[in-house]
Amino acid sequence: MAASVRTLFRRVVRRTYAGVSVPAAAVSLPSGRRWTPPSCRRFSHETGEKNTHFGFESVPEAEKATRVYQVFENVAQKYDIMNDAMSLGIHRLWKDALLHAMHPQPGTRLLDVAGGTGDIAFRFLDYIRSQKERQKRRVARSMQTPSWRDISDDYSDKDNREWGDAAGGGSQDGRAVVCDINKEMLKVGKEKADNMVVGDGLSWVVGDAEELPFADNQFDVYTIAFGIRNVTHVEQALQEALRVLKPGGRFMCLEFSKVTNPVLARLYDAYSFQVIPVLGEVIAGDWKSYQYLVESIRKFPAQEEFTHMIEEAGFDCVRYDNLTGGVVSLHSGFKL
Repeated sequence: MAASVRTLFRRVVRRTYAGVSVPAAAVSLPSGRRWTPPSCRRFSHETGEKNTHFGFESVPEAEKATRVYQVFENVAQKYDIMNDAMSLGIHRLWKDALLHAMHPQPGTRLLDVAGGTGDIAFRFLDYIRSQKERQKRRVARSMQTPSWRDISDDYSDKDNREWGDAAGGGSQDGRAVVCDINKEMLKVGKEKADNMVVGDGLSWVVGDAEELPFADNQFDVYTIAFGIRNVTHVEQALQEALRVLKPGGRFMCLEFSKVTNPVLARLYDAYSFQVIPVLGEVIAGDWKSYQYLVESIRKFPAQEEFTHMIEEAGFDCVRYDNLTGGVVSLHSGFKL
Protein backbone atom coordinates (compact mmCIF):
# COMPACT_ATOMS: atom_id res chain seq x y z
CA MET A 1 0.00 0.00 0.00
CA ALA A 2 2.77 2.44 0.97
CA ALA A 3 4.62 1.61 -2.25
CA SER A 4 1.54 2.34 -4.36
CA VAL A 5 1.06 5.69 -2.61
CA ARG A 6 4.71 6.60 -3.26
CA THR A 7 4.30 5.60 -6.90
CA LEU A 8 1.23 7.79 -7.25
CA PHE A 9 3.01 10.71 -5.58
CA ARG A 10 5.99 10.40 -7.93
CA ARG A 11 3.66 10.28 -10.92
CA VAL A 12 1.86 13.40 -9.69
CA VAL A 13 5.16 15.27 -9.23
CA ARG A 14 6.38 14.25 -12.67
CA ARG A 15 3.13 15.44 -14.28
CA THR A 16 3.20 18.69 -12.32
CA TYR A 17 6.64 19.70 -13.49
CA ALA A 18 6.30 18.22 -16.97
CA GLY A 19 4.07 21.12 -17.98
CA VAL A 20 0.66 19.83 -16.94
CA SER A 21 0.57 22.18 -13.97
CA VAL A 22 2.56 25.31 -13.28
CA PRO A 23 1.64 26.68 -9.83
CA ALA A 24 3.79 29.76 -10.42
CA ALA A 25 1.32 30.79 -13.13
CA ALA A 26 -1.08 31.83 -10.41
CA VAL A 27 1.41 33.84 -8.35
CA SER A 28 1.58 37.61 -8.64
CA LEU A 29 4.90 39.09 -9.62
CA PRO A 30 6.47 41.83 -7.46
CA SER A 31 5.27 44.41 -9.98
CA GLY A 32 1.67 43.31 -9.41
CA ARG A 33 1.36 41.70 -12.83
CA ARG A 34 0.42 38.03 -13.16
CA TRP A 35 2.56 35.67 -15.19
CA THR A 36 0.73 33.52 -17.70
CA PRO A 37 2.08 30.61 -19.73
CA PRO A 38 3.16 31.29 -23.32
CA SER A 39 0.18 29.29 -24.61
CA CYS A 40 -2.09 32.09 -23.35
CA ARG A 41 -0.33 34.67 -25.48
CA ARG A 42 -1.35 33.34 -28.86
CA PHE A 43 -3.16 35.82 -31.05
CA SER A 44 -6.25 35.04 -33.06
CA HIS A 45 -4.49 35.69 -36.37
CA GLU A 46 -2.52 32.46 -35.86
CA THR A 47 -5.65 30.39 -36.44
CA GLY A 48 -7.74 32.94 -38.29
CA GLU A 49 -10.40 32.69 -35.59
CA LYS A 50 -11.25 34.69 -32.50
CA ASN A 51 -9.70 33.07 -29.44
CA THR A 52 -10.87 32.74 -25.87
CA HIS A 53 -9.43 31.15 -22.76
CA PHE A 54 -9.79 27.55 -21.69
CA GLY A 55 -8.14 27.79 -18.32
CA PHE A 56 -4.71 29.26 -19.04
CA GLU A 57 -4.82 27.95 -22.60
CA SER A 58 -5.94 30.03 -25.56
CA VAL A 59 -8.34 28.21 -27.88
CA PRO A 60 -10.69 29.16 -30.74
CA GLU A 61 -14.10 30.21 -29.42
CA ALA A 62 -15.81 27.44 -31.35
CA GLU A 63 -13.66 24.88 -29.54
CA LYS A 64 -14.21 26.00 -25.94
CA ALA A 65 -17.80 24.77 -25.59
CA THR A 66 -16.82 21.28 -26.75
CA ARG A 67 -13.88 21.09 -24.39
CA VAL A 68 -15.92 22.34 -21.41
CA TYR A 69 -18.58 19.75 -22.26
CA GLN A 70 -15.92 17.01 -22.17
CA VAL A 71 -14.65 18.23 -18.79
CA PHE A 72 -18.05 17.91 -17.13
CA GLU A 73 -18.84 14.69 -18.95
CA ASN A 74 -15.66 13.25 -17.46
CA VAL A 75 -16.32 14.44 -13.90
CA ALA A 76 -20.12 14.01 -13.70
CA GLN A 77 -20.14 10.78 -11.70
CA LYS A 78 -17.67 12.11 -9.10
CA TYR A 79 -18.80 15.75 -9.22
CA ASP A 80 -20.57 15.84 -5.83
CA ILE A 81 -17.85 13.86 -4.05
CA MET A 82 -15.17 16.16 -5.45
CA ASN A 83 -17.14 19.26 -4.39
CA ASP A 84 -17.08 18.01 -0.82
CA ALA A 85 -13.41 17.06 -1.01
CA MET A 86 -12.21 20.29 -2.67
CA SER A 87 -14.17 22.67 -0.44
CA LEU A 88 -14.06 20.55 2.74
CA GLY A 89 -17.86 20.62 2.59
CA ILE A 90 -18.08 24.43 2.67
CA HIS A 91 -19.83 24.51 -0.74
CA ARG A 92 -22.96 23.38 1.08
CA LEU A 93 -22.89 26.51 3.25
CA TRP A 94 -22.39 28.71 0.17
CA LYS A 95 -25.44 27.18 -1.50
CA ASP A 96 -27.49 27.51 1.69
CA ALA A 97 -26.51 31.19 1.79
CA LEU A 98 -27.83 31.58 -1.76
CA LEU A 99 -31.22 30.15 -0.78
CA HIS A 100 -31.49 32.28 2.36
CA ALA A 101 -30.71 35.39 0.31
CA MET A 102 -33.30 34.33 -2.27
CA HIS A 103 -35.96 33.59 0.38
CA PRO A 104 -38.44 32.09 -2.15
CA GLN A 105 -42.15 31.80 -1.36
CA PRO A 106 -44.74 29.25 -2.55
CA GLY A 107 -45.54 29.89 -6.20
CA THR A 108 -42.01 31.00 -7.13
CA ARG A 109 -40.70 29.73 -10.47
CA LEU A 110 -36.96 29.05 -10.51
CA LEU A 111 -34.64 28.48 -13.45
CA ASP A 112 -31.32 26.98 -12.32
CA VAL A 113 -28.84 27.12 -15.20
CA ALA A 114 -25.77 24.86 -15.27
CA GLY A 115 -27.36 23.10 -12.31
CA GLY A 116 -27.04 19.54 -13.57
CA THR A 117 -26.69 17.66 -10.29
CA GLY A 118 -29.63 19.56 -8.77
CA ASP A 119 -28.08 20.99 -5.60
CA ILE A 120 -29.76 24.40 -5.92
CA ALA A 121 -33.09 23.02 -7.14
CA PHE A 122 -33.32 20.51 -4.28
CA ARG A 123 -32.59 23.24 -1.73
CA PHE A 124 -35.15 25.50 -3.41
CA LEU A 125 -37.95 22.91 -3.18
CA ASP A 126 -37.04 22.10 0.45
CA TYR A 127 -37.14 25.81 1.28
CA ILE A 128 -40.57 26.18 -0.36
CA ARG A 129 -41.89 23.21 1.62
CA SER A 130 -40.59 24.71 4.86
CA GLN A 131 -42.27 28.02 4.01
CA LYS A 132 -45.58 26.25 3.42
CA GLU A 133 -45.30 24.47 6.77
CA ARG A 134 -44.72 27.82 8.48
CA GLN A 135 -47.80 29.24 6.78
CA LYS A 136 -49.89 26.29 7.93
CA ARG A 137 -48.74 26.73 11.51
CA ARG A 138 -49.50 30.46 11.43
CA VAL A 139 -53.01 29.85 10.08
CA ALA A 140 -53.65 27.12 12.64
CA ARG A 141 -52.59 29.41 15.48
CA SER A 142 -54.80 32.25 14.18
CA MET A 143 -57.84 29.94 14.21
CA GLN A 144 -57.38 28.69 17.77
CA THR A 145 -60.14 29.74 20.23
CA PRO A 146 -61.12 28.58 23.69
CA SER A 147 -64.35 27.02 22.36
CA TRP A 148 -64.54 24.31 19.70
CA ARG A 149 -68.27 25.10 19.38
CA ASP A 150 -67.37 28.62 18.28
CA ILE A 151 -65.10 27.17 15.61
CA SER A 152 -67.74 24.75 14.30
CA ASP A 153 -70.44 27.45 14.23
CA ASP A 154 -68.23 29.83 12.29
CA TYR A 155 -66.52 27.31 10.01
CA SER A 156 -68.14 27.71 6.58
CA ASP A 157 -67.06 26.45 3.18
CA LYS A 158 -65.74 29.92 2.40
CA ASP A 159 -63.53 29.81 5.47
CA ASN A 160 -62.34 26.36 4.44
CA ARG A 161 -61.20 27.63 1.04
CA GLU A 162 -59.48 30.63 2.61
CA TRP A 163 -57.59 28.38 5.02
CA GLY A 164 -56.45 26.16 2.15
CA ASP A 165 -55.21 29.12 0.12
CA ALA A 166 -53.35 30.63 3.05
CA ALA A 167 -51.73 27.30 3.91
CA GLY A 168 -50.62 26.69 0.36
CA GLY A 169 -53.11 23.94 -0.40
CA GLY A 170 -54.99 26.11 -2.84
CA SER A 171 -51.98 27.87 -4.29
CA GLN A 172 -49.32 26.70 -6.68
CA ASP A 173 -46.21 25.14 -5.23
CA GLY A 174 -42.82 26.41 -6.22
CA ARG A 175 -41.46 24.99 -9.45
CA ALA A 176 -37.82 24.50 -10.41
CA VAL A 177 -36.39 23.91 -13.87
CA VAL A 178 -32.83 22.62 -14.00
CA CYS A 179 -31.19 23.54 -17.30
CA ASP A 180 -27.76 22.18 -18.23
CA ILE A 181 -26.00 21.70 -21.55
CA ASN A 182 -24.39 18.48 -20.33
CA LYS A 183 -26.56 15.37 -20.47
CA GLU A 184 -24.30 13.40 -18.13
CA MET A 185 -24.66 16.02 -15.41
CA LEU A 186 -28.45 15.99 -15.83
CA LYS A 187 -28.42 12.20 -15.63
CA VAL A 188 -26.64 12.36 -12.27
CA GLY A 189 -29.14 14.96 -11.04
CA LYS A 190 -32.12 12.84 -12.07
CA GLU A 191 -30.68 9.80 -10.29
CA LYS A 192 -30.26 11.87 -7.12
CA ALA A 193 -33.85 13.11 -7.42
CA ASP A 194 -35.11 9.53 -7.75
CA ASN A 195 -33.11 8.41 -4.71
CA MET A 196 -34.34 11.38 -2.68
CA VAL A 197 -37.94 10.78 -3.82
CA VAL A 198 -38.32 14.42 -4.86
CA GLY A 199 -41.98 15.10 -5.62
CA ASP A 200 -43.63 17.27 -8.23
CA GLY A 201 -42.32 20.65 -9.21
CA LEU A 202 -38.97 19.67 -10.74
CA SER A 203 -38.10 19.56 -14.44
CA TRP A 204 -34.87 18.76 -16.30
CA VAL A 205 -34.04 20.47 -19.59
CA VAL A 206 -31.01 20.23 -21.87
CA GLY A 207 -30.10 23.78 -22.84
CA ASP A 208 -27.29 26.25 -23.50
CA ALA A 209 -26.91 29.24 -21.16
CA GLU A 210 -26.19 31.40 -24.22
CA GLU A 211 -29.39 30.35 -26.00
CA LEU A 212 -31.99 29.24 -23.46
CA PRO A 213 -34.92 27.16 -24.80
CA PHE A 214 -37.55 29.24 -22.97
CA ALA A 215 -39.90 32.07 -23.92
CA ASP A 216 -39.51 35.60 -22.58
CA ASN A 217 -40.65 36.58 -19.06
CA GLN A 218 -41.09 33.06 -17.67
CA PHE A 219 -39.26 32.88 -14.34
CA ASP A 220 -39.21 34.69 -11.00
CA VAL A 221 -35.61 33.75 -10.17
CA TYR A 222 -32.64 32.76 -12.34
CA THR A 223 -29.70 31.09 -10.59
CA ILE A 224 -26.35 29.88 -11.85
CA ALA A 225 -23.93 28.41 -9.30
CA PHE A 226 -20.30 27.85 -10.26
CA GLY A 227 -21.21 27.67 -13.93
CA ILE A 228 -20.98 31.07 -15.57
CA ARG A 229 -17.17 31.06 -15.73
CA ASN A 230 -17.42 28.07 -18.09
CA VAL A 231 -19.57 29.98 -20.59
CA THR A 232 -17.81 31.16 -23.76
CA HIS A 233 -19.73 34.45 -24.05
CA VAL A 234 -20.65 35.57 -20.53
CA GLU A 235 -22.37 38.74 -21.83
CA GLN A 236 -24.71 36.62 -23.97
CA ALA A 237 -25.58 34.39 -21.00
CA LEU A 238 -26.43 37.48 -18.93
CA GLN A 239 -28.66 38.81 -21.73
CA GLU A 240 -30.49 35.47 -21.84
CA ALA A 241 -30.96 35.57 -18.08
CA LEU A 242 -32.56 39.01 -18.41
CA ARG A 243 -34.80 37.84 -21.25
CA VAL A 244 -36.34 34.82 -19.51
CA LEU A 245 -36.93 36.59 -16.18
CA LYS A 246 -40.27 38.23 -15.48
CA PRO A 247 -40.31 41.96 -14.71
CA GLY A 248 -39.27 42.15 -11.08
CA GLY A 249 -37.42 38.83 -11.41
CA ARG A 250 -34.07 38.26 -9.75
CA PHE A 251 -30.72 37.12 -11.13
CA MET A 252 -28.47 35.32 -8.63
CA CYS A 253 -24.99 34.01 -9.38
CA LEU A 254 -22.72 32.09 -7.04
CA GLU A 255 -19.18 31.99 -8.40
CA PHE A 256 -15.58 31.68 -7.33
CA SER A 257 -13.98 35.10 -7.16
CA LYS A 258 -10.89 37.00 -6.05
CA VAL A 259 -9.72 36.49 -2.46
CA THR A 260 -9.43 39.83 -0.64
CA ASN A 261 -6.94 38.87 2.09
CA PRO A 262 -3.33 38.62 0.80
CA VAL A 263 -2.33 35.86 3.20
CA LEU A 264 -5.45 33.82 2.47
CA ALA A 265 -4.91 34.44 -1.25
CA ARG A 266 -1.44 32.86 -1.15
CA LEU A 267 -2.68 29.85 0.80
CA TYR A 268 -5.64 29.52 -1.55
CA ASP A 269 -3.40 29.60 -4.63
CA ALA A 270 -1.10 26.96 -3.18
CA TYR A 271 -4.04 24.74 -2.24
CA SER A 272 -5.73 25.20 -5.61
CA PHE A 273 -2.76 24.38 -7.82
CA GLN A 274 -0.98 21.80 -5.70
CA VAL A 275 -3.80 19.94 -3.96
CA ILE A 276 -7.01 20.10 -6.03
CA PRO A 277 -5.58 18.46 -9.18
CA VAL A 278 -4.13 15.72 -6.97
CA LEU A 279 -7.55 15.14 -5.42
CA GLY A 280 -8.97 14.98 -8.94
CA GLU A 281 -6.44 12.30 -9.85
CA VAL A 282 -6.96 10.25 -6.68
CA ILE A 283 -10.77 10.49 -6.40
CA ALA A 284 -11.97 10.97 -9.97
CA GLY A 285 -8.98 9.64 -11.91
CA ASP A 286 -8.88 12.94 -13.82
CA TRP A 287 -6.07 15.42 -13.28
CA LYS A 288 -6.60 17.61 -16.33
CA SER A 289 -10.28 18.41 -15.74
CA TYR A 290 -9.59 19.73 -12.25
CA GLN A 291 -6.51 21.57 -13.44
CA TYR A 292 -8.83 23.36 -15.89
CA LEU A 293 -11.37 24.13 -13.16
CA VAL A 294 -8.67 25.74 -11.02
CA GLU A 295 -7.34 27.78 -13.94
CA SER A 296 -10.82 28.89 -15.02
CA ILE A 297 -11.35 30.48 -11.61
CA ARG A 298 -8.25 32.65 -12.09
CA LYS A 299 -9.46 33.77 -15.52
CA PHE A 300 -12.90 34.86 -14.29
CA PRO A 301 -13.42 38.62 -13.70
CA ALA A 302 -13.04 40.03 -10.20
CA GLN A 303 -16.07 41.06 -8.17
CA GLU A 304 -16.32 44.69 -9.32
CA GLU A 305 -15.74 43.87 -12.98
CA PHE A 306 -18.40 41.16 -13.00
CA THR A 307 -20.81 43.50 -11.20
CA HIS A 308 -20.30 46.00 -14.03
CA MET A 309 -20.99 43.27 -16.61
CA ILE A 310 -24.30 42.43 -14.90
CA GLU A 311 -25.28 46.10 -14.93
CA GLU A 312 -24.31 46.41 -18.60
CA ALA A 313 -26.62 43.49 -19.39
CA GLY A 314 -29.56 45.56 -18.09
CA PHE A 315 -30.00 44.51 -14.47
CA ASP A 316 -30.71 47.01 -11.70
CA CYS A 317 -29.93 47.08 -7.96
CA VAL A 318 -26.84 44.97 -8.63
CA ARG A 319 -24.71 44.01 -5.65
CA TYR A 320 -22.38 41.29 -4.44
CA ASP A 321 -21.47 39.74 -1.11
CA ASN A 322 -18.16 38.00 -0.47
CA LEU A 323 -18.26 34.59 1.20
CA THR A 324 -15.23 33.01 2.90
CA GLY A 325 -13.05 36.06 2.31
CA GLY A 326 -13.87 36.34 -1.38
CA VAL A 327 -13.19 32.73 -2.29
CA VAL A 328 -16.80 32.88 -3.50
CA SER A 329 -19.07 35.84 -4.24
CA LEU A 330 -22.85 35.95 -4.42
CA HIS A 331 -23.97 38.40 -7.13
CA SER A 332 -27.56 39.61 -7.39
CA GLY A 333 -29.57 41.91 -9.66
CA PHE A 334 -33.19 42.60 -10.61
CA LYS A 335 -35.03 42.97 -13.91
CA LEU A 336 -36.99 46.20 -13.43
